[in-house]
Amino acid sequence: MMAAVSFDRPLAGVLAPLFALRGKSDAGCGDTAALQEFIAWAAEHGFRCVQLLPVNETGEDHSPYNAISSVAIEPSTIHLAGLPGLQPAELAAIAREHDAETLQEGPVRWPEAKALKRAALLRAFENFSAARRNENATRQFDIFVKNEAAWLDAYALFRVLAERHGSEQWDKWPAAVRTFAHARKWLARRKRDAAELDRAIRFVKFIQWVAFSQWRAVRRFAQARGVMLMGDVPFGVNYYSADVWAQPELFDLRWSGGAPPEPAFAGDEFVRKWGQNWGVPLYRWDAHRDSGFAWWRQRVRKIEEAFHLFRIDHILGFYRIYGFPWRPPENAAFAPLGIAEARERTGGELPRFHERPDDTPAHEAVNRAQGEEILRVLQDEAGPGGLIGEDLGTVPGYVRPSLLSLGIPGFKIPQWEQAGDGSLTPGAEYERCSVATYATHDHEPLAAMWRRWMSVIEAALSRPVDLAEERDIAWREVRRLAAWAGIEVPCILPFDDVHEPLITGLLRCNSWLTILMITDLLGTAQRFNIPGSVGTMNWSERLPCDWQTRFAEKCGRISGLIRAAGR
Repeated sequence: MMAAVSFDRPLAGVLAPLFALRGKSDAGCGDTAALQEFIAWAAEHGFRCVQLLPVNETGEDHSPYNAISSVAIEPSTIHLAGLPGLQPAELAAIAREHDAETLQEGPVRWPEAKALKRAALLRAFENFSAARRNENATRQFDIFVKNEAAWLDAYALFRVLAERHGSEQWDKWPAAVRTFAHARKWLARRKRDAAELDRAIRFVKFIQWVAFSQWRAVRRFAQARGVMLMGDVPFGVNYYSADVWAQPELFDLRWSGGAPPEPAFAGDEFVRKWGQNWGVPLYRWDAHRDSGFAWWRQRVRKIEEAFHLFRIDHILGFYRIYGFPWRPPENAAFAPLGIAEARERTGGELPRFHERPDDTPAHEAVNRAQGEEILRVLQDEAGPGGLIGEDLGTVPGYVRPSLLSLGIPGFKIPQWEQAGDGSLTPGAEYERCSVATYATHDHEPLAAMWRRWMSVIEAALSRPVDLAEERDIAWREVRRLAAWAGIEVPCILPFDDVHEPLITGLLRCNSWLTILMITDLLGTAQRFNIPGSVGTMNWSERLPCDWQTRFAEKCGRISGLIRAAGR
C-alpha cells in the first residue's frame, strides 16, 4: 500500500515526461538514470513531488496514454549501464553500432532508440542466461517470474506473438493464437521450435525484471530525498493490448471510449461534430465486479512499486464514459455524415454515454454510485491520499463533490475556474484537497498562451476594425488571469515580465499541491503532445541539452518563490 499522504502540508511539484529528460549517458530518450538526476535537481530546488506521464509499454504510436499493457513497463525507460550480464565494453560497442551520440541530439527518434535498447538488453540476456554464475541474480529473476505470473505469462506470450506476426493487432493473427486461452494450447503443442519460443518468452520476462528492479530503486532514491513520485494511470488501455487479448471478457469491444464534442476543439471537424474517439475499449463493469475488481487491484498494486501516489487520467470515466460505435480508423468516413447517415452505417447506434447519460437525477445518482464504488476499490489498494483524479473536460456537477467526499484531490486550472461574475475563482478559495496547475501535457504552455494573446492585441493595433473582437477576447483573458495572480497589465507586456508573478500566484493558492509543467517552470513554449495529432513529432520533444545551466538563474529565483509561499 502507498504511504499515507497528508493534505496539511502544502507542496510544490514539477511535471516532466520521462522521454523529455536528458541524462548524462542516456541512449536517445530519458531513462531511470536521467530521472534520478532530475529528482535530485527537483529536491535541491524545493520541489517535493515529481510527476510523470504513464510509463507502461507503448504501442506503435508511442503514446503513453495508449499502453499495450496495464502493468508492463516501457523498455525504453531502462538505463543500460550496469545491466546484469552486460559488460561496459559490450555496451560501448553496441552504442557505437547504433550511433548513440547522434541519438542524444534533438527529439526522440523512437525506432532507433528502441533498437539500441533492445540490442543491449538482448546481449545482457544472452550473457545472463549463458553464465548463470551469479546465483543471487538468477534467484531474484526466478522469484520475479514466479511472483508476477498472474500478468507476466500472458504479457510475455503476447509480446512474442506480436513480434512473430509483425504487429500487436491480435485480431489479425492466426485463429490458433487470437486469445491467450487458445495460444496456451498452441504453445503446449509446439515441438519444433519449443526451445526458441521459451527463450523468447524468457527474454521478455527478463526485460520486465530489469525494468521493475530499476523503477523500485528510483522510488527509494526519491523517498530518501523527500520527493514523492506521482505516476499516471490512463483510464483505458489499448484495444491491441495484452490485457484485452488475455482477458477479453473484461472489455466491451463493440464500443470505443472517448470524450463528447467540445468547443475548444473547433478546429477539428470530426471532434467538433462527434467528439474524441480514443479507441480504447469500454469496461464491462459487471465482469470486473464479479471478480472483485481483481484487474484494477492488480493495476494499482503494480504502479505503487514505482510511485508514491498516482493520478488517474480521465477519472470521469468511472462515473460514465462517452463511447463510439466505431473504431478510430473509421473516423474519416463518419466525419462528413449527418446523424441519419451515421445511424444507417452503424445499425442504429450513435456516440453516447455509457452506461447511461446524466440526463435525469436518477441517472446522475446511479452514475455517482458506480464511480464511488470503483474508486473506493482503488483507494482500498492505494491507501489514504494515494490517488489523484484528473477531472477536466465536460464535468458533471456531481463529480467534484463526489471526489471531495472520497478525499480524492481533483484539478484546478486557474484560467478555467470561473466565478459567477465571469472572473476567475480566487486561488484562496480552492479546496485544500486539490491540485492546481496552469497546464497538463495536453495543454498549451503558459508562455505560448500569453504570447498568443499578446500577438492578437498587437496585430489589432494596425487592424483595429478587422481584429476588434479577437482583441477584446484576448484582453479579457489577459486581464482575468493577471487579476487572479495579482498582476497589473496596463499595456502589452512580454511574457518574461509576467512569468514569475504568474508562478507566484499559483504557489499562493490554497491547493495542497501545485504542479508546474516543466515548460511552464522554464518559461518555454515546447509542446510534448498536441491532442488528436499523429506524427513523429508527437511524444518526442526533449528538453534542451543545457537546460539546467541555461535556466539556472531563473530556477533559482523560482526556488525562492516556493520557499516564500511556504511550500
